[in-house]
Amino acid sequence: MKYVIGIDLGTSAVKILLVNQQGNVMHVISKPYPLIQIKAGYSEQDPKVWVNQTVAGLSDLLQDFSGDVKDIEGISFSGQMHGLVLLDENDEVLRNAILWNDTRTTEQCKQIYEAVGEDRLLEITKNPALEGFTLPKLLWVKQYEPDLYSKANKFVLPKDYLRLALTDMLQMEYSDAAGTLLLDVGQQEWSKEICDLLDIDINICPPLVASHDQVGTLTSDIAERTGLSKETRVFAGSADNACGAIGSGILEEGKTLCSIGTSGVVLSYEENNDQNFQGKVHYFNHGLADAYYTMGVTLSAGYSLSWFKDVFAKDEDFEQLLGDVGTVPPGANGLIFTPYLVGERTPHANASIRASFIGMDSSHEQKHFVRAVLEGITFSLYESIEIFRKNGKKIDSVVSIGGGAKNEEWLQIQADIFNAEVVKLTSEQGPGMGAAMLAAYGCGWFDSLQECANAFLQEEKKFQPKSENVEMYQKLFSVYQQVYPQTKELNELLVTYRK
Repeated sequence: MKYVIGIDLGTSAVKILLVNQQGNVMHVISKPYPLIQIKAGYSEQDPKVWVNQTVAGLSDLLQDFSGDVKDIEGISFSGQMHGLVLLDENDEVLRNAILWNDTRTTEQCKQIYEAVGEDRLLEITKNPALEGFTLPKLLWVKQYEPDLYSKANKFVLPKDYLRLALTDMLQMEYSDAAGTLLLDVGQQEWSKEICDLLDIDINICPPLVASHDQVGTLTSDIAERTGLSKETRVFAGSADNACGAIGSGILEEGKTLCSIGTSGVVLSYEENNDQNFQGKVHYFNHGLADAYYTMGVTLSAGYSLSWFKDVFAKDEDFEQLLGDVGTVPPGANGLIFTPYLVGERTPHANASIRASFIGMDSSHEQKHFVRAVLEGITFSLYESIEIFRKNGKKIDSVVSIGGGAKNEEWLQIQADIFNAEVVKLTSEQGPGMGAAMLAAYGCGWFDSLQECANAFLQEEKKFQPKSENVEMYQKLFSVYQQVYPQTKELNELLVTYRK
């Protein structure tokens, strides 16, 4: 039996999957690591911790593996998007990585628009200038840490640094590059125009490769530390959302994904690079060659639920927390939650907005707040679906993965709010499975990623929208949409009181 490994470098942990040729997940290892948050709006991590935890995870994986390590033929990667890792001329890390959920760069986003222009930026990159993207972070370091910036030889994203540490080979692939605001998405090349306008040396951008390209093999040191063969083939991998799409079979027109992790995304396949969503949703290169995807983002999706648990129900696990949700009617007895704990991305690109519970009264118990949190997260994701539909996309079936697929009541809430069939897969590993599939395809097990998906992915259960709930949620959604404009000014006043 042959195997591949998918490594998913997330925001809170690295997850490592061992997958066989039938697509069965034989073993899963997860190794956590902390966020570094020195002040409000800052979010960083030490890239070397990613490497150490991945090596430890691979070592643990091999301890429970009874086969020949040479039967593990390939490794590929999924990784958190947008994070800035700066390297010197010896590929040594210059500072902590600035992550996707860091919001310190509002000033730099304005600088990008002033230099490039909003319309021209959208023409080239297909995306607006947002605090989470990589280019604003690069400009922040250039402005506030000039001595450090002067030593920078290359920048990479998180999984690319991890791959560099495992192979001594430095590249970035297109799906992650599309999230930097420096890639010409249609031409699939770094934009010299943007670099010149912002006085950035284009040579700081790493070589580009395709997601399924073999980029090297493991170094002797990594092979020795993990127990893997140094002949193990290493493939480029994709951004976490592109890998989530691959690992959920979103590989053809009409396929849509809802992925709820720390953040949440609604992602839909696009076969052309000429769609125009006016920057309202993201538009990135897919991990599938010569394909694209549109994506809306809720910054605090699963994070909203984990935040609520940690603050108000610390002694309960998630199963206990959600245990009574089914006893609460849709609408949570007139309670609405907006999941803006760290700002929002789609459709409100606003780093200052914050979360709200609206409609609280003394009749509400913990179970009502929990259901309101689930509904609020799902309403936020539905805003992206609504944008897609208004632009002519047909969305009648959605594959749900991540935390939102672990609870059947939440899956039914998704079906009712989305007014679409919601599909749960037998294995909803998402990004990690997508990384494993890229390795399987790269190793030549299949002639295409679609053929791999047909072999690896099966549906477990489908949830159909209930008409009475759909009607009620449509009315409640119109109320939900009023919360943002009516709290925006209040939050802008309150931001001066945050420390």
